[in-house]
Amino acid sequence: MTTITNNSDALTSLGLAAPQKKRSGDMGQADFLRLMTEQLKNQDPLKPLEGSQFLGQLAQFSTVQGIENMQKSLGAVASVMESDQTLRAAALVGHDALVDASTVSLQAGAGMRGEIVAQGAGPMQVDIVDAGGQVVQRMTVNSTGAGNVPFAWDGRAANGNAAPAGRYTVRAAAGSGADAEALDVRVAARVDSVSIEATGLVLNLNGLGSHPLSAVRRIG
Repeated sequence: MTTITNNSDALTSLGLAAPQKKRSGDMGQADFLRLMTEQLKNQDPLKPLEGSQFLGQLAQFSTVQGIENMQKSLGAVASVMESDQTLRAAALVGHDALVDASTVSLQAGAGMRGEIVAQGAGPMQVDIVDAGGQVVQRMTVNSTGAGNVPFAWDGRAANGNAAPAGRYTVRAAAGSGADAEALDVRVAARVDSVSIEATGLVLNLNGLGSHPLSAVRRIG
C-alpha cells in the first residue's frame, strides 16, 4: 500500500496538482483534502481506497462548490436587476398608472377615469356606487368590439351636485336583467411614491392605496 504523508503526496499519487494557497472566501477545499488524506491514512489495508473513488469524491465536492459559487453570482445579478428596476419604478412617480382596481377614495367633487374590458360590441352600463352601496351616477358607454374602452366620471351625482368625499366603486356590466354580464374595470391614479417590500416593488397610488408593480396595466 502506498504511504501518503501529506496533501501534496495524496494529490501527486493520483496525478493531480497540489492545491493552491486558500484564499479568503474559498469553500474549504483544503479542509476537504485533509479529510480525504486522513481517510487514506486510516483505510483498511485489505480494502484500500481506489484512486477512482477518491477522484469521484473530489469531483462531487467540486460540483457542490461550483453550484454554490454560481448561486452567489446569480444573487449578484439579481441584486443589480432589482436596483435597476427600483430606479425605473422611481421614475414613475408623478405619472398616472392604470391598475386592476375598481374602488378609489375621492375628494368632494373629484372625478375618476379608467377603462372597461369589453367582451364584445354594444352598450355597457357603468355605475358609480358610494360606500353605502347607493348608485350616485349611472352612465352608458358604447363598445365597438372586444377590448379596452375608456370611461370618465366628472365627480357629480345624478342630481348634478358634486358628490361628497368618500370611497367610490365602479361597476360595469354588458347586457341587462338576467343576461347582464359583469365586466372587469381598471382605474387610473397618480403614483405618489414607490416602496420596496419583501414581495417586490409596490406603487403607492393616490386614492387607490398600495398596489404591486405587476398590477399596472399602463402608464400615462
